Amino acid sequence: MESIQGKYFSITDPQGVSTVIYRINKTEKEYLQNAPKYTVERLISSEELKGDLKKKTFFIDEPEYEEQLVILSFGKEKVVVNMGILEENKIKISRKPVPIKFDTLYSEEETEYKEFKYTPNLKRPISIIDPETTEEVKPILYIDKETNEIKGKCKLKPYKSYFAFEIRDKKDEN
Repeated sequence: MESIQGKYFSITDPQGVSTVIYRINKTEKEYLQNAPKYTVERLISSEELKGDLKKKTFFIDEPEYEEQLVILSFGKEKVVVNMGILEENKIKISRKPVPIKFDTLYSEEETEYKEFKYTPNLKRPISIIDPETTEEVKPILYIDKETNEIKGKCKLKPYKSYFAFEIRDKKDEN
């Protein structure tokens, strides 16, 4: 029987706030030439109501000693972005920020957003989130015939805002 190695931790969201957490993965050196340096992976969570509050329990499969996390708390018309580190069984909000580029996307026409590469294990550097539902916009995958790479594009609905972010290297910040 296969066993899963991982860690659990919980946070409590106040009413009107929904938090999602992403793990930051650094791409292995052998794949770096044809892949982004960092990818993001949304953590699986379960939710239970405690009065007006929501307790969310997040799970990290096969954690490293120190995991870097992006913590996004969606409220009415705003997103609070925090960086965190999971060490042992504690989460520490990072004082040393990781370069993160984020933007609000909006269009009055149905659009396709940004072509982006995937790593060989199908991880991607960009995540686009619907702030109303906090669900990810799932990209449409395809193989670029010219480069023979797996790429993705996201279709965005008109008259709707989206939150997009990606992890960057410090030298790529601009």
